[in-house]
Amino acid sequence: MNFEKVRMIDPCVLTYMDEYAILLKSKPDHAKLNKLVHDMLSTDPARPETLVALSAHWERKDERRAFSYADKSLKIDDRHVTGHIMKGNLYMSLNRPEGAVAEFKIAQDLRADIRSYQGLVRAYLALSKSKEALFTAREAMKAMQQSAKALKLVGDVHAVNSSGREKARKFYESALRLEPGFLGAALALADLHVLEGRNKEAVSLLEKYLKNWADDSLHIKIAQVFAATNMLSDALSHYQAALRINPQNEAGKKGLERLEKQMKGMDPDAPEEEEENEPEDGEGDQEDPDLV
Repeated sequence: MNFEKVRMIDPCVLTYMDEYAILLKSKPDHAKLNKLVHDMLSTDPARPETLVALSAHWERKDERRAFSYADKSLKIDDRHVTGHIMKGNLYMSLNRPEGAVAEFKIAQDLRADIRSYQGLVRAYLALSKSKEALFTAREAMKAMQQSAKALKLVGDVHAVNSSGREKARKFYESALRLEPGFLGAALALADLHVLEGRNKEAVSLLEKYLKNWADDSLHIKIAQVFAATNMLSDALSHYQAALRINPQNEAGKKGLERLEKQMKGMDPDAPEEEEENEPEDGEGDQEDPDLV
C-alpha cells in the first residue's frame, strides 16, 4: 500500500521499486507487476532496480531469462543487495546451490538482510552442510535480535534431522510467541506435527490462521494434512480454495490432480501412460510479451 501511494505521487520513482516488484510477484499480482515493469522501463531501462524488477517478472515463466536480468543488474551496480538476493534465489531454483552461497554471502556482507541469511541456510542445507547452516542461522539470530524469522531459521536447521525436531518445535513456538501472526512459523510447526503423527494438532493450529489469512499456501498445507488422513472431501475444498486465491499455484494444481485420482480409487503414484503432446496455448495471465 505504501509503494502504491509513492507511485501515485510520482510514477517515475525507481528507488526500491524492485522490492515492490518482488512483493507483487509473491502476492501474486501479475497485472500490477506487468504495469510496474512497463513504467520502470519507460523511466530508465538501465537502472539496477528496473533489471531486478524484470527478473521478478520473468521468474515464473523463464528462470534463465530472469537470471540474466539479475546478473545484468549487478553489472551495473555490484553493490545492489536486492540483485544479489534475487540472483541467489534463482541459483537455488536452477539447482546450483554453490552459486547461491556466493551471492547470499555478498548480500550479507553488504547489508544485514534476513533474506540473505534465509537463502544462505537453504543453500547450505541443499549442500548437506548442516554445521554451516546452523552457524548462519545463529548469526542471523544474533544480528537480528527479537526477530521471529531468525528464530524460525534456527528451527528450520534443527528440523532437518529427526533428532533435532524437539529443538525445532521450541524455536517455532518461540517465534510464534514473539510474532503470533507469523504464518511461516505456523506452517513449519504444522509440518513437524505431521511428521510426528500429530495430524489433529496440525489442523487445529492451521485453522486458527484461516480466520485472518486468505493465503493459498495455508489452504494447501491443510489440504495435504487432510489428504494424508484420508479426509478427501475436506482436502478437496481446501485445494479449491487455494486455487481460487492463486490459480497459478503449482503445488495446488499437482495436489488437486493427485487428490482427484485418490477420489476415483486410482493409485496417484502409478506411472501415467504417455499422451500425445499437443502444442501449448499461450499463458492466460495477460502478461505483455514485448517486455525486453
